[in-house]
Amino acid sequence: MAAPTAVKDRPHTQAQVRYVRMSASKARAVLELIRGKSVGAADDALALSERDAARVIQKCLRSAVANAEHNDGLDPEELFVATCFADEGPTLRRFRPRARGRATRIRKRTCHITVIVARYSPDELDVRRESERTKGRGKARSSDASSRRRRVAKSRGEEAPTEDTVEETVDEVIEEPTVDETDTATEVTEDTDAEVDEVAEEAVEETVDEVAEEAVEETVDEVPADHESGGDTPQDAEALAAAHTKDELLEQAEAAGIEVAKSWTKPQIAEAIMASREDD
Repeated sequence: MAAPTAVKDRPHTQAQVRYVRMSASKARAVLELIRGKSVGAADDALALSERDAARVIQKCLRSAVANAEHNDGLDPEELFVATCFADEGPTLRRFRPRARGRATRIRKRTCHITVIVARYSPDELDVRRESERTKGRGKARSSDASSRRRRVAKSRGEEAPTEDTVEETVDEVIEEPTVDETDTATEVTEDTDAEVDEVAEEAVEETVDEVAEEAVEETVDEVPADHESGGDTPQDAEALAAAHTKDELLEQAEAAGIEVAKSWTKPQIAEAIMASREDD
């Protein structure tokens, strides 16, 4: 196929989708949105479009960009949609029964979608880069603090402070410590290091002693008072159930030869164990 006039004198790559099951008029309405735009802007426009044709055209556009990058060695950021069009494909004819023995013809249209991407000329690339720099996209934006200072100065009718002025002001406010102040700080640090170490050691020893005492008390409290007495009061069964898990109780019941149902709860198993001990 001969190259269109719009891309005749510049490197270009195309991609085509054939036999798309929609009419060419529906595809052309979406193609009008991306013709002449950069690849990035065209992809964004198709992603935001609610038409079904946008999904097919977006795949075709990305295929054209991939062909240009891998086959022709073009940079995707330097490409734009040079031209795009939709040709009519074969029409599928179907019939629908209607009243009084009649039939209505149904035409299922198809189309062939073609997207051609080309590289910007050097002059066009320079213009685009200059435009991006002017809008602040091609360079790092200033910090919020400096921007706020400029807005405040502008609202007061004053001259906006420059970066050099701000740096000089900061240098005046922040003074470097003198030699005497540095020596004093070093001496104070050396004197307090030993005290801090002693206090830390004492605190660690006291904490270890307290934790050990609390652990012993908790262990004594957890052991039931009548665990080995063999009593049959409800307090003994409750203490046994509270001191052991269900698996441990099941093991004790199995060792004592007690048949336990799976639906039994911990108090029931504990009562059975206490009753077995009483019988023994």
